[in-house]
Amino acid sequence: MRFQILGPVRVWQGTSDVELGPPKQRALLALLLAHAGQPMPLHAIVDALWHVDPPATAVNVVHRHVASLRRLLEPGLRSGTASTRLVRASGGYGLIVSADELDLLRFRTLREDAHHSGQQGDRVKAVKLLVEALDLWRGPAASGIPPEVRALPAFTAIDDEHVVAVKDAAGYVPTAGTALTERILVTLRQAASHHPLDEALQARLIEVLAAAGRQAEALETYQIVRARIADEIGLEPGPELREAQRGALEQSHRRPMPPATSTAEPDSFATAAVDRVRPAQLPRDLSAFTGRGAELGRLNSLVPGPGEPPQTVVLSGMAGVGKTTLAVHWANRLAPRFPDGQVYVDLRGFHLSGAAMSAAEALRALLDAFGVPLAEIPAELHAQAATYRRLLAGRRVLVVLDNALDSEQVRPLLPAPHGCLAVITSRHQLQGLMAVEGAHSVTLSPLDESEARQLLAHRLGEARVEREEHAVAEIISLCERLPLALAIVSARAALNPGYPLSAIADELRVSHGSLDAFSGEPPLADARCVFSWSYQALTPEAARLFRLLALHPGPDCSVAAAASLTATRPRQVRTHLTELVRAHLLFENEPGRFSSHSLLRAYAAELIDELDTSDVAAAATTRVLDHYLHSAHAAETVLAPHRERITLRRHAVHTLPERFPNQRAAADWFDRERPVLLAAVEQAVRRGDGTFGWQLASVLELYLDRNGRWQQQRTVQSTAVTAAQRGGDLLGQAHGHRALGFALSRLEQWEGAGEHLERALHLFEELGDTHGQARVHRYGAFVANQHGLHGDALEHYRLAQELYRSAGHINGEASVHNEVGWTYLLMGEYDKAIDECSRSLGIHQKTGDPNGEAAAWDSLGVTHHRLGHYERALGSFRHALELYRRFRDFYLEADTLVHIADTHLALGQADSAGRTLRQALNILEAIGHPAAEGVRATLLKID
Repeated sequence: MRFQILGPVRVWQGTSDVELGPPKQRALLALLLAHAGQPMPLHAIVDALWHVDPPATAVNVVHRHVASLRRLLEPGLRSGTASTRLVRASGGYGLIVSADELDLLRFRTLREDAHHSGQQGDRVKAVKLLVEALDLWRGPAASGIPPEVRALPAFTAIDDEHVVAVKDAAGYVPTAGTALTERILVTLRQAASHHPLDEALQARLIEVLAAAGRQAEALETYQIVRARIADEIGLEPGPELREAQRGALEQSHRRPMPPATSTAEPDSFATAAVDRVRPAQLPRDLSAFTGRGAELGRLNSLVPGPGEPPQTVVLSGMAGVGKTTLAVHWANRLAPRFPDGQVYVDLRGFHLSGAAMSAAEALRALLDAFGVPLAEIPAELHAQAATYRRLLAGRRVLVVLDNALDSEQVRPLLPAPHGCLAVITSRHQLQGLMAVEGAHSVTLSPLDESEARQLLAHRLGEARVEREEHAVAEIISLCERLPLALAIVSARAALNPGYPLSAIADELRVSHGSLDAFSGEPPLADARCVFSWSYQALTPEAARLFRLLALHPGPDCSVAAAASLTATRPRQVRTHLTELVRAHLLFENEPGRFSSHSLLRAYAAELIDELDTSDVAAAATTRVLDHYLHSAHAAETVLAPHRERITLRRHAVHTLPERFPNQRAAADWFDRERPVLLAAVEQAVRRGDGTFGWQLASVLELYLDRNGRWQQQRTVQSTAVTAAQRGGDLLGQAHGHRALGFALSRLEQWEGAGEHLERALHLFEELGDTHGQARVHRYGAFVANQHGLHGDALEHYRLAQELYRSAGHINGEASVHNEVGWTYLLMGEYDKAIDECSRSLGIHQKTGDPNGEAAAWDSLGVTHHRLGHYERALGSFRHALELYRRFRDFYLEADTLVHIADTHLALGQADSAGRTLRQALNILEAIGHPAAEGVRATLLKID
């Protein structure tokens, strides 16, 4: 058994996640893990879990949670047998775990070993041990438990240990070597973003940036930190920060600055981006919005005027109290006062699938909203946040961050420039934002009596409410004036206009459904009885669909996926989806795509446990996962029909994978379903379905690579490797290592790329998979060419040719001929390049592979360009362009347009080159590809 507390609290039995139960039980486990080896007195546990005013039953609740944890952690423990894991001691409880089982103990052991190695003079070993220790962290300690418990010193002290370890590792940078320095820098940036006022930590960041040759970034970081300290504390930087700045300045004078990654100054690109796009992303205001006059008055007083400091407003309260509804209504009223844009992000902080949006993903969405190309978005969270704040400088922008999980998720997303406003909704109070960022808190309570009556009258009609005033008053009382409960009751009544309101009041009373559970977190049972009335009014088919949708992996669901989930024809399932939308149990966010409130998903999940067998749930989950796997495989086959691909497991009966008439349809499907597909990989791995996990990751590789989503590629392929390793699946490991190695090479993480590609090659050799070996050699050649090792690249290609030849894969051989030709082109051996590319062209034309044919034409065009045969080059490029446009490969179309523009420039045709480059730039910006940066730089030179 393995335990994790350095991040979300998790437990694994073998390779399976252990479900840890309700929040207080999870918090109890976290407390015991934080005090591993040291029993906690019972009174200390009670104080920690309830903080103030524990109920009279608190001790009994603790005993029940202990009993539940024992059953989870020792499933074979017999009744009456003493536990050897969760033991009674010193008037309380203690958890017995070893350093091999608990990441916190392992972290501390590694730190101690690093300290010992440093004292012995072995600094290289010391830094390696510290990096290994820091790699154990997955976020703030015990994240995910109730915030009032998470704020206890036991957990903040663990976070402090992390910061100290980061500082220690930074101190070893002069002897760390390039690869370790880069790994330390990533962790250091993350820590610095979470602790913006820790001067010692910020000083270490500046020193490491300077030591890594990034003096410009080091000096910029100092200025950002200095301004923050002045704004928030009113002080000048201390001696550590000033000394770090002096060191960076001295290094910048000793050696030249590294070349910039962008030809545009940050402020210039930010201004250009905002001038280009003024997003208007606010959801539609609710036509039935009523009440909240006092809250709106308070909120209106917090709006900053032009040039005034930015404001952050947190709308918090229990689930169902109307936080999002009020935030959206207020934001729509304010929109004219923020002419430079209004952006909206659902952070999915309480999504039942656990797929909360990371801060990096949210920043990407915000930068995307302003049209910032992928190439201008840094890889690290700290730099992304800085880019975001620079972009908003001098602008008036309204930012709505819905469903936030905690302060750490939100802090990098706050706009710093004057005149901006951030509106955040969360079930938690986000006290960290109030303490550190000066956020204003508006806590929503249930509606008052008049507002609740107004809500019902607005939805049901004043006449109907007047006819049954007594029943209306009773409904309001039994629903405790909670907007979500009132909305669901009114939906039931609206769908049944002849149904007397007194009957609804009777049902509330008889079911003992006074909604007491709405009074606090967690809100799993908040609307159970009210939801049941809407649920019981459904047809059996719609009710079944409602339950099964809780098993869907992603944030929203298509009609086709719902059909596979329920083993129903799309036309039938569309009818059931419409019924759920009318009953307010589902929302149609855009035509054909449906989502649900997290409370409703939780209720549906409860119903599955109650009404459906585990076999039924497992079969539905398998069908929907198979739907996405086989649909993605079909889409990838349309995008690249001659590419070698994996053989999928057979999909479950009644699964209906989607089919695609052309490459545009396939690419559009990937764009729409990408968040769901990535979530499906994670869900399958949590479920223990490693085969699905690595197969879907493998199918996604080409799409993610072509669209420049290399960070997501790294994440999904890492998950695939882990899943395959847990299941002992050598083929899955081979494909995962291969794809992960190539993703790391795209990110220029060469050491890791080489290790994964080497591991993949060994596995494919062990399996006797010639296609897999050939693809790894081609990736190895790509890496070699990137380092100018063209001889090594040619050797890789020779081996790939032999492997394809032995397997009879003619198109594979032809593709390698083209890549060999490209290598000769890089070497300046143009005659050999033309020979190889021409051979590739002939084979692809003979076998009918337009993708390969287009690639060969493009390579021939570049070679003729290098030889000065510009007209022949343009002819070759036009052939390639025609083919790419025919099968709608947008990235390669843009790549060929860039080559055509280069030839126009060589001919002195600057106007033609500019027009062609703008076509390429439009394509690359539309798909968010990093190559857009180079095109933009060339255009700037021409203009």
